[in-house]
Amino acid sequence: MSSHVQMRLSRTLTPITIGLLLKGEHRGADEGRRSWARRFQAAFDRGFERMRVGYVALLTTLMKRRFIVPIAVISILGLGVAMFLMVGRDFFPIIDGGQIQLHVRAPAGTRIETTERIFQAVENKIRDGVILVALKDGHAPTANYIRQLREVLPAAFPEDVFYFQPADIVTQILNFGLPAQIDVRTVGYDRMTNLHVAEELRRRMAAIPGVVDAHLQQEVYAPAFYATIDRARAQQLGLNANTVATNVNISLSSSEQVSPNFWTDPKSGIPYYLAVQTPEPRVASLNDLANTPVSSAVTAAGALIPGLLSNVATFKRDTVPTNSNQTNIQPVYEVYASIEGRDLGGVAADINKIVTELQSQLSPGNTIQVVGQIQSMKDSFHNLGIGLLFAAVFVYLLMVINYQNFGDPFVVILALPITFCGILTMLFITGTTLNVPSLMGAIMAVGVASANSILLVTFAREQQLAGKPASEAAIDAGRTRIRPVLMTAAAMIVGMIPMAIGGAGDEQNAVLARAVIGGLLFATPTTLLVVPYLFAKLRKCNDGKPAQGVFERQV
Repeated sequence: MSSHVQMRLSRTLTPITIGLLLKGEHRGADEGRRSWARRFQAAFDRGFERMRVGYVALLTTLMKRRFIVPIAVISILGLGVAMFLMVGRDFFPIIDGGQIQLHVRAPAGTRIETTERIFQAVENKIRDGVILVALKDGHAPTANYIRQLREVLPAAFPEDVFYFQPADIVTQILNFGLPAQIDVRTVGYDRMTNLHVAEELRRRMAAIPGVVDAHLQQEVYAPAFYATIDRARAQQLGLNANTVATNVNISLSSSEQVSPNFWTDPKSGIPYYLAVQTPEPRVASLNDLANTPVSSAVTAAGALIPGLLSNVATFKRDTVPTNSNQTNIQPVYEVYASIEGRDLGGVAADINKIVTELQSQLSPGNTIQVVGQIQSMKDSFHNLGIGLLFAAVFVYLLMVINYQNFGDPFVVILALPITFCGILTMLFITGTTLNVPSLMGAIMAVGVASANSILLVTFAREQQLAGKPASEAAIDAGRTRIRPVLMTAAAMIVGMIPMAIGGAGDEQNAVLARAVIGGLLFATPTTLLVVPYLFAKLRKCNDGKPAQGVFERQV
């Protein structure tokens, strides 16, 4: 519900509802004694009044002993700084979707039937009873299964590459199409140097605590062989490079690649490919390939003289990339990685150190880019920080216009840093990182804390303008406004507790609720104790002065 709708309801529907509910308040004492609800309310009111008396006594003591509040505030702010250094940073909390997506990469150049056998062996290893993968209702955290698989599978299949990709739709959306949380890429036209740097990046990133599944996305070392044609020898035999290449392609890839031919079934009318290819068992080695026949000179009778490929070419083994990627038409090599057991912010700091060291090894015009969730987190935190700063400034200016002075709004603003200390403390206690949902919860907590502080400062200001000293006005404000302040904070905290507990798949909402609860647990005592103290000390100079705002002209 938007704020302007809430404001309208608080000024229209709420008063009418209160009037209807309080119609029967003035009744006889006998009826009151017969109602257990009224007896409970009376007992609650007596207890609340005793608490109010104790609160006023405490507040009066704090007013007299002026060093207690500053020392307490400085201690809380110091705690907040320590919590900020210890609480990690993430883009979004990890969502336990109850699914695992495992990517298996067989050695480059592996035949399809061999790859199928590898995948079957991996599936059998997963199903052998050592590790449970069928995640049903009530399963243990998915991260536990993934952690076990990372240990077992590479040990059982050392020649293959295993890495996990996000299986839940939330993480896939947050990755913006990337198959991993972290993407560090080398971009530029110097392929050899960039590839060397990318491999060094992968090696160093794999050694960072918390980084898992670090791998080079592009497969650049697929096995291949090269046939070097002796053009002089080929010319003597009446051959050229095109003829030799055509014969090799027909033998290895079939004639369909160089001269497509169709035969149409006269009965069904269906066309079929007609292709010629050497049976695979006959080209199982380079020696067999060297015996590939090639057409050479023509006899007097018009027949082709058969020759061997080894007569005109020599062979060597080498590697070749199987895929290539570009960004802005520049070649790119990407190192993908994920995170386990550590926050994204801490890993990003370590990666940035490595990138700074390796950037100097690149040729001019070539760069290393850190993208993925690291870049998204950086942009989101930057934008939210600017938004919070402008929101605080605008709220302050709005309160200046409302109060017609700069002092009263300043009292409200000074109490907000303690709210952030409570947020950070709660995140640390619950093992939650600072991320986008928790920052949204911080905004909600700051809003409630500001509203409660404004409620108290407004009443204190009215009392001071009526002629009371600032300290007495602050105490009266605390005595009068303690009930609505506690009711507002308690309603928000109690309402957020089920969400804060959460469960599998509810991590995003849980961190928001924890931030709100932590902020209000610190903000409520601040509103009731620190705000009156600040008002009494900062507005003491206005004792005995008539009401006059900063925008009113002296007459």
